[in-house]
Amino acid sequence: MEPTNSQATSPIFAIKNHGQSIWMDNLSRNLIESGELAALMESRDVRGITSNPAIFEKAIAGNAIYDADIEAGIRSGQSVEQIYESLVFTDIKNACDILRPVYDQTQGLDGYVSIEVPPHLAHDTDSTIREARRYAQTLDRPNLMIKIPGTPEGLPAVTQAISEGIAVNVTLLFSLESYLATAWAYIAGLEQRASRGESVAGIASVASFFLSRIDSLIDGQLDQIMAATDDADRKAKCQDLKGKVAIANAKLAYQEYHKILQSDRWQALAAQGATMQRLLWASTSTKNPAYSDVMYVDELVGPDTVNTLPPNTLEACADHCHVANRLEMDVEQAAATLAQLPELGIDLDQVMAELLEDGITKFVQPFDALMDSLVLKVKQLHPA
Repeated sequence: MEPTNSQATSPIFAIKNHGQSIWMDNLSRNLIESGELAALMESRDVRGITSNPAIFEKAIAGNAIYDADIEAGIRSGQSVEQIYESLVFTDIKNACDILRPVYDQTQGLDGYVSIEVPPHLAHDTDSTIREARRYAQTLDRPNLMIKIPGTPEGLPAVTQAISEGIAVNVTLLFSLESYLATAWAYIAGLEQRASRGESVAGIASVASFFLSRIDSLIDGQLDQIMAATDDADRKAKCQDLKGKVAIANAKLAYQEYHKILQSDRWQALAAQGATMQRLLWASTSTKNPAYSDVMYVDELVGPDTVNTLPPNTLEACADHCHVANRLEMDVEQAAATLAQLPELGIDLDQVMAELLEDGITKFVQPFDALMDSLVLKVKQLHPA
């Protein structure tokens, strides 16, 4: 899509004035080779890129732009897994190189490209550490971030990776408890470095807090409650909560972020030059057409945060975001919103646990689909 507005008129450029960075949740070879990624850095203030197995499945499956590299992999005797990795690693390295000026200009704050460890490893600490280490060494870019899921098994891997100086994007965070565990896992990794006399400066991390999936699941439960009752007040409470839980949850997570900043453990690291792990708002495309298509942008602009937008949301925001620092507004109301859920019979902890497992599945399935499509492509290009 061609840009339709300039830096002077597009509201998306006002976001950085509130201390928030815009990253894009999309990556493909077409985006890189066409020059579109570089153009979006200028026209949409894109300051980073996130990828995941679903994005690569969409980018690679059935796309002829990758055929030459697939054929080269076949000729060199690579397995399907090795071919997949060569395709993805090439795109990641090239995206890192395009975004390197942003990394340099912001002194390592932005300019990152995130790549996820294989999603099947979400509950395997040792394998996650091994792959994070291998990805970092093989790709060898200072503005690379390794995505590790915020599962109980993933967080020790986060600590280890950070202790080795590897930048980490902790993904699939839904609950306040998972965010807190993630923040302390990051801090523990820095503390391990400091205990060895190693520098804690210049090590970056973001905690990817998911949004729209929360509302999609809870809205469905609220609809079920409304359908099962004749109580007008109960129906009204349910209706009033629809589309509000994810943003309320995010606002409370940001309050926890500020509490951690004041902790003695963090202050000791900050004195040594450490940079706090930023909250990143993920899953920001609005699923319900009844809601604003930029609600997960407009309501969560605030300092020291990142918002990662898929292309459609990026364009919508460039067109009609209403930018203001709202992240710390209505915090008491946010707490009250979450407090109403158990009164209606909704177990938020159970919802968050379900979302985490569902999130892993939503990465495993496209990863498997992509591998299957590569097997077929290899057979087509190199019949036995």
